[in-house]
Amino acid sequence: MTDQYKRVLTKRERDVFQLLSEGYATADIAQSLTITEKTVRNHISNVMLKIGAKDRTQALVYLVKTNELTIN
Repeated sequence: MTDQYKRVLTKRERDVFQLLSEGYATADIAQSLTITEKTVRNHISNVMLKIGAKDRTQALVYLVKTNELTIN
């Protein structure tokens, strides 16, 4: 993964990953943000591509380590 993508998440991408970090499922995130499950999956995929993560867990760990995301 690369550090060149620090601070490039959109607000919505950050919202999605914040809810993921709190244990929300895709359907719950969609309902909470009033978007479709497909849109949630698209946001997750876009972030994974941006940072070079292989899965959601790796993306979450990277986002926390780089201070893109804080865990409450």
